[in-house]
Amino acid sequence: MSRQLLSMALAPLLGLFILGIGNGFLATLITLRLDAAGESPVVIGWVSSAYFIGLALGAMFNDRLLLRIGHIRAYGSFASLVAVTVLLQALFFDPWAWFGLRLIGGWATVGVYLVIESWLLTSGDQKVRGRLLALYMISLYAAGVIGQLLLGVTDAMGETAPFLVIGMLASLSVLPMAMIPRVSPLIEHAEPLSPMRLITMTPTGVMGSFGSGLAVAAVYTLLPLYLQRIGLSVGQVGQMMAVVVLGAMLLQYPLGRWSDRHDRQIVLIMIGAFCAMISAGMLLLPLSTWLLAALLFLLGGGVFALYPVAVSHAADRAPAGALVRMSQGLLLINAIGSTLSPPLVSPVMAVMGDAGLFWAFGALGLFLVVFFTWRRSVRPAPMPVARFSPNTPMSPVGAELTVTEELVQGAIEHEHVEDLSQVVPDIEVAEPLVGPPPQDEPHIVFYHGEDDIPAEQAREKEPLGSDSAR
Repeated sequence: MSRQLLSMALAPLLGLFILGIGNGFLATLITLRLDAAGESPVVIGWVSSAYFIGLALGAMFNDRLLLRIGHIRAYGSFASLVAVTVLLQALFFDPWAWFGLRLIGGWATVGVYLVIESWLLTSGDQKVRGRLLALYMISLYAAGVIGQLLLGVTDAMGETAPFLVIGMLASLSVLPMAMIPRVSPLIEHAEPLSPMRLITMTPTGVMGSFGSGLAVAAVYTLLPLYLQRIGLSVGQVGQMMAVVVLGAMLLQYPLGRWSDRHDRQIVLIMIGAFCAMISAGMLLLPLSTWLLAALLFLLGGGVFALYPVAVSHAADRAPAGALVRMSQGLLLINAIGSTLSPPLVSPVMAVMGDAGLFWAFGALGLFLVVFFTWRRSVRPAPMPVARFSPNTPMSPVGAELTVTEELVQGAIEHEHVEDLSQVVPDIEVAEPLVGPPPQDEPHIVFYHGEDDIPAEQAREKEPLGSDSAR
């Protein structure tokens, strides 16, 4: 990566890292404080859901504000709102007031991600998006791990100290962006595909994204409640949540690369079965500290890998012109699942006890296994068109970061092999003809894996224009 590109990406990534440290343990902190105050799992679920409602609303509307006032001012506004909502939670305790503050905080947080992701998107062309995405993911997950580990340290400083630290970090994250001596990049507003179009095009991708939203939101909001109620201290809860995030960071890419060389639907079936097995282990095994940490590490890897593998499966089926809109639509489906998760799972915990969380996880895993198996019997998975790209659901604009040159080229090649002109009727495909492309047309073969592509089969690729990815 060139020094110029790194300098362009450094400021937004540093801002993300600083804010992400505080945001990494805020959901855990709120769950533990509500439980310590004697609130029921249902109340905790609704307060937690408010954050994801704000995320969904921000994902749909914040880009309009960004286009109007620019990146740097938008970042300052959103980060300031995050700081204010957190500091207000430190001043007084009321669950329903916290509901409103969490909703505003979620709306502002996705605005921060929107600024960072769109800045990275316009900092370089398609050829370097993979490296920018890797830096983005490292910053995001590293901040999450550090944040969870800080939970016990800040909690020992007093009841309000964690909120004050998170507020200060949110305010401090403005500095890197405010010191950038350059004009904000421009972005375009794009409408995601509607849910009905997505269901028609990729039922497996839709269900995988929705199921991922259900599972990940429950991990962030209700798993801390379970850990505290089995007798762990605040510091130990933070450590176990850090193990979950670490599992997500370390296992997502190996599982994704495995899906490059196998039927992605089979990989999704295996992930669903794996999560169900981990849930059974949490319910049936005598949990020592080390066994609990090992199971949570594996749970984080499985749950957090579900979304990117589902998106990769959907991309294998989509026309090149629909890749970005498809990714944006699946992200909103994921946000809907995240919003519904705490209100749906918390009553199960209220009725069945704390272990109800893992009964819910197990049921979700088994349902996904049945659904993915049924879909594979109806229609086998398409051949992978590009390498797996790890990603995490944040903002619709940032979904384009995963649409690399290789993915677009692979999708165009797919359009020649299978007629996709009716998959998304309002999207023009490259050439809706079944059969190989003309010999004089630059293209690449389907991606099987580095070891499976003979060197003589690879052809020279020409850079795609920006319009081809939109």
